[in-house]
Amino acid sequence: MTDHPISAFDPHMLEALICPQTQGRLEYDATAQELVSKKAGLAFPIRNGIPVMLIDEARRLD
Repeated sequence: MTDHPISAFDPHMLEALICPQTQGRLEYDATAQELVSKKAGLAFPIRNGIPVMLIDEARRLD
């Protein structure tokens, strides 16, 4: 049995994921449920525990 819900994002996935625009590192924002690429200025949503790594779905950072 797992300690967290099935829909929770596993931060260990960050080791395998990169920004689709810059191929750079991503940071996990647990509060906003997003993966943030500071270099690209984009935040990719995490929906039902699954990162949506589409540039068209990303939120622009201010």
